[in-house]
Amino acid sequence: MIFNSSAFLLGLLLLIGTYFLRHISNFKTVNMLLLLMAIGAMGIGVFTKNYRTAHGAVATMAFCFAGLSAITSSKVLKKPLSLTSMILGMMTFGALALFSSGMITSGSLTSDIAYDSDFYMGLGPGGMEHMIIYPAGLWLAGFSWHLLTQRETQTKE
Repeated sequence: MIFNSSAFLLGLLLLIGTYFLRHISNFKTVNMLLLLMAIGAMGIGVFTKNYRTAHGAVATMAFCFAGLSAITSSKVLKKPLSLTSMILGMMTFGALALFSSGMITSGSLTSDIAYDSDFYMGLGPGGMEHMIIYPAGLWLAGFSWHLLTQRETQTKE
């Protein structure tokens, strides 16, 4: 219940954040990707693992758009944050690829049980899911910090 609530809250806060970010022309594409990530995150909170197909779809949506947001933001950010964003986005996609490969090869896609796979690198399916979201979460924290400091700088001038 705590995880589902926090996933929904993350999505809701992202949704609110995209509302305030909508007027910054440099971030229009990133903002749209964040909006889609927000919808996916809220969906994770609503469609728990009991709804296997829907949960998989919204989780994939959240993960993919998180990685895309990080990679796309690297085009409008200055170094070193742009490089960090690119690396974290690619780490998200790399972990997602490993997780997806593990789900396919272990037979977990057609089962209610998440079987272990060599693609999970000893972390298990849950641990591999964390390896997908941690880089995206780090990027989101850094990007948020960047936006906050930019706003303060613009206000002072």
